[in-house]
Amino acid sequence: MAGSCGCGGNTTFDGLSDDYKKRLWIVIALNGIMFFVEMAAGQLAGSQALKADALDFFGDAVTYGISLAVIGATLRVRSTAALAKGVSLLVMGLWVFGSTVYAVLFIGMPKAEVMGVIGFLALATNLTSVLILARFKDGDANVRSVWLCSRNDAIGNVAVMVAALAVWGSATAWPDLIVAGIMAGLFLSSAFQIIRQSRREWNEQHQHHTASS
Repeated sequence: MAGSCGCGGNTTFDGLSDDYKKRLWIVIALNGIMFFVEMAAGQLAGSQALKADALDFFGDAVTYGISLAVIGATLRVRSTAALAKGVSLLVMGLWVFGSTVYAVLFIGMPKAEVMGVIGFLALATNLTSVLILARFKDGDANVRSVWLCSRNDAIGNVAVMVAALAVWGSATAWPDLIVAGIMAGLFLSSAFQIIRQSRREWNEQHQHHTASS
């Protein structure tokens, strides 16, 4: 999709676009606001799925900030930044998985109404972010990591709303815990994708540097 990003030939889009940077700033602000809103709501509702999604908002805001900071840097710097983001997603996935296992042992009934309302608000925010960044979904590991995080958010919020309906219908906490577990898996999957691509780009840069020396 290099052409749509204003790149010619087979050049991989690296984020060097004023339009892309403006879009990132908007999405950073949206994610930062929703982190605080959803974490507070997750605590109020006693929902692991909401807390997991709030953590995803926080991770995205940090990810986008790092992505913005390294735009224009060397491929090695950008791939190293992407690797760091992949590792952070891995840690978040493990945290969500661990907190979900803990919640299974101490199950409390989450408030489906709060889950539904906040889930809808978060979904609207994430769909907006996805639309803002859709044009730039392909690129180097740094750009790719931004798209994967945006996609995770949209999927996660749909899942939270489904969980809210299931919690209300079943009068049990299990749907909330199941969704939190699925989101942990999504974090881990994205982390491995980003880590693989960043390592590949770092190795390619190293080989090119060695060959030119």
